[in-house]
Formats: sequence, C-alpha cells, structure tokens
Amino acid sequence: MPIKPGTLTAKGQETRRRIVAAAAQLMFDSGVAATTVEDVRLRAGVSNSQIYHYFADKTALVRAVIEYQTNAVIEPQEQLFIRLDTMAGLREWRDFVVGRVRELDYRGGCPIAALTHQLAEHDEAARLQLAHSFARWSAGLRSGLVAMHANGTLRPDADPEALAVTLLASLQGGLLLAQLNREAKPLEVALDSALAFVELHTVS
Repeated sequence: MPIKPGTLTAKGQETRRRIVAAAAQLMFDSGVAATTVEDVRLRAGVSNSQIYHYFADKTALVRAVIEYQTNAVIEPQEQLFIRLDTMAGLREWRDFVVGRVRELDYRGGCPIAALTHQLAEHDEAARLQLAHSFARWSAGLRSGLVAMHANGTLRPDADPEALAVTLLASLQGGLLLAQLNREAKPLEVALDSALAFVELHTVS
C-alpha cells in the first residue's frame, strides 16, 4: 500500500516531490494520456518500486500532479492577493501574470486549464479537484475585491464574487490566445478590459 505524504521522511518527501515534478512536466509537455508511468520513472530517475511506494497507480499520480500544478500556479500569486484592495494592486497582479507568460515564451498556456481540457469530461474525481483549484484561485482574487468593497473603493452594489469570476475568465481566455498567437497582446487586452470593468464599479 502506498505511503501517505504526511508520514514520509524528509528523504521520502524529496523523492515523492521529484516523481510528481517529473510527471507534471511530462503531462504538461506531452499530455496526460501520452505519459506513462515508465516515462515518469525514467524522467525522475527512480525505480518502479519507488513509484509504487508512493502512488498506487497512474490515477493517483495524476491527482498529485493536479495538486502540484495548482500550487505552482497559485502560490506565487498569493503575495499579490493580499494587495488587491486597490486598483493599483490589481494592476500589479495583471503585470505579474503577463510577465510570467513572457518568461515562458507564451508556450503551454495555463497548466491547470490544460489538465482540465484533458480530464474533466471523463474523470469526475479529477474534474472536481480541478474545480476546487479554480475556486481557490478565484477566492484569492475575490479576497482583494471584498476588501475593496469593505474600504469603500467599490460601490455598495458591486459584486466581488462576479468581478473575481470576470477576472479569472478573462485571464484564462487571454492565456489561451497568447499561447496560440505567441504574443502577450491578447492577454493584455483581456486583462485590461476586465480591470476597466472592475473600475466601472468603483466609487468616483
């Protein structure tokens, strides 16, 4: 039976992390279906027994990859979420995500969205896990908008939940078009339009 992550030694945690990181990169580059456990074993430089020491099967590994990619995408933004209580803070977040896409040369799109496209229609457990990932992302954006609402920057009739969904949806569409066109402009336009919509809800 595979060992639970919380019971691992430091060495075990590092080995498990290396396996998941290898699987995440392979699934991002080649897709979930095309990535085999053997591919992961070779990429991570571990044995079959080590793989199955931590994961019962490929499905369990995919679950770990979803968690890994969710953390990789959202955790770098958390330092910005706490400053989203002003339009300046929102623009700082916008600049961060555009800069990140430029660093990646506009390739790959959103790792969480990529997993969603591949898994949501035929793996209900994965769909629910990915929905939770996007809910966590939306909650980070919403927290700043709720603060803007509380401090009087947003009008009383503004809906922070709806505005957070608008920002996240604009980000996802912009990421897809930036990936297709290999340029930042579509993402910049999508986010700037979303921020302009938020600003329409601010107190003049």
